[in-house]
Amino acid sequence: MRAQRGRCFASSPWRCGLVSAAAVVALAAVLIARVPPAEAVPLYARQTGQPCGTCHTDFAGLTPYGRLFKIGAYTAGGGQYRAPLFPTSDDSAKSAQEKPWAPPISMMAIVTFNNTQAPLGAAPYKSNDNVVVSPISFFYGGAITDHIGAFGQVTYNAPPNGGFGTELFPHTWTWDNTDLRYADSVNLGGFNVTYGITANNSPTVQDPWNSTPAWAFPYVAAQAQGVNGPPVGTILGSTAFAAHVVGAGAYAFINDALYLEATVYDTLNPNTQNDLGTDPTKAPGMLNPAPYWRAAFEPHWGSHWLEFGTFGMLAAVHPFSVGTATFPQTVNFTDIGFDTQYQYQGDNFWLTLRGSYIHENQSDPNLLLGENNTTNTLNDARLYASLAYGNDNRVILTGQYFNTWGSSDAGLYFALPSGLSPNSNGWIAELAYIPFMSSLSPGWPWFNVRLGVEYIYFNEFGGTTAGATANNTLLLYAWFAM
Repeated sequence: MRAQRGRCFASSPWRCGLVSAAAVVALAAVLIARVPPAEAVPLYARQTGQPCGTCHTDFAGLTPYGRLFKIGAYTAGGGQYRAPLFPTSDDSAKSAQEKPWAPPISMMAIVTFNNTQAPLGAAPYKSNDNVVVSPISFFYGGAITDHIGAFGQVTYNAPPNGGFGTELFPHTWTWDNTDLRYADSVNLGGFNVTYGITANNSPTVQDPWNSTPAWAFPYVAAQAQGVNGPPVGTILGSTAFAAHVVGAGAYAFINDALYLEATVYDTLNPNTQNDLGTDPTKAPGMLNPAPYWRAAFEPHWGSHWLEFGTFGMLAAVHPFSVGTATFPQTVNFTDIGFDTQYQYQGDNFWLTLRGSYIHENQSDPNLLLGENNTTNTLNDARLYASLAYGNDNRVILTGQYFNTWGSSDAGLYFALPSGLSPNSNGWIAELAYIPFMSSLSPGWPWFNVRLGVEYIYFNEFGGTTAGATANNTLLLYAWFAM
């Protein structure tokens, strides 16, 4: 899901760039908003016959079973409806004949109310206290064959602050998080190995852990004037290329413990992006083929799962000069991330602890972005704790600390409050309620809902503590999935 993108002082944008002497827009004031992930969709419940609580501690947070379902290409069955869509084995063909078919589609809608400590809104919204129905998404997914499965999403987003006059390529409907997979398993030397291929449109959207950016907390974003996090972020941490690229890669999960993946991404043609409902100029630029890597180790014993890993991307970006034209030179970004997660399943609760850190090194010897420095660094760190209590009628208490810091550059960060520094930090607290996690909802397997209240507090915003709390945001939401 892509939320509104526009001015620099909104939720989790990419880097605030500068209009250079030779360019109208390079990476200037790009906003890539953190958006509510929606991997928890009822179509998977219909396919597997499992309630939401089997795959999710709280949607969209995954359990160990949910991670295996994703690594296995979304193909596991067992529900009252047939899977896969095109069976290729005798057993699945027989099952398909015996079970009714249901379209492998779902939808969701999120209604939000948000209030900021100081009025920050702009037309077409009120300056504060806005109620917005956005995003609205439609999903296609599940097993296609015994070994091929998908997660695909098309999303409606409300207009950005300032309206569509602020957009070069205005869109409300866009293609969204998409992951097409092939997976199989083999026994090698006594080790079970699940291996597969992924084709997707956003680095980390294919990842099975919620400690990487695409599916990280907060799961629901404030709309209209709301602020969801630091005003700048690394290109990997802010999912700056989501829906602007396509990637293909291979992965292996060895003995249910060691995960390895390598994927290469390339930018879609600007016309293709526009046809898919994405404004190409909202990306940092056009990528040369960019390698992405992921390695994670998850030993588990009893009811305990402990993961620690690394991920990263090397991106050579041609920034935009005028319109969709780009500079022939590149700005080079090296993003290296580390993450860890601990989960414990009690008799009536899930405890989840997560941490992530991304270090970005930016090299721009031609000063295409208008920087004062030819090299800059940016760091993003997050610490997360969540208690999901109740096998059903689940109540989730979540807290997160976030901190972004980096080198000072008056040319790159002139639009931030300090005019110099990207440093921002603060806290997010959320209380959520999901009424149907382990039992069948009245419309199961066709319906579920998540209700929540969230508060975002800033100690520092854009390099200064002065006025930072003006960005504090209260968010109320109702997330319907059906």
